[in-house]
Amino acid sequence: MMAAAPAKLEKETEDWSLLPLVHDIIKCMDKDSQDVHQELAKLKTKIQEAREQINSMPGVESSPQEQQLQLAALQEQVRTKNQLLQKYKSLCMFDVPKAS
Repeated sequence: MMAAAPAKLEKETEDWSLLPLVHDIIKCMDKDSQDVHQELAKLKTKIQEAREQINSMPGVESSPQEQQLQLAALQEQVRTKNQLLQKYKSLCMFDVPKAS
């Protein structure tokens, strides 16, 4: 179970910048190298991995309006819970002096 957490963290912190790959492709084209196809394949793979990562994100299937509604509902829950917490703190039920 512990091995899955570092792998997930590594995947989340992976660099998704495409510029280095594009730069490598341009360098290969300038040199008239045959490695262009290999570099293009790397770029295509990286783009596909990015698409898969985006599609696996939670909430991506919700519309912006649905996300706003969910956010408003959660904010209201937080406000209600904070109010209840303040109410319970003000009751001072835990500060009852001991009977001697």
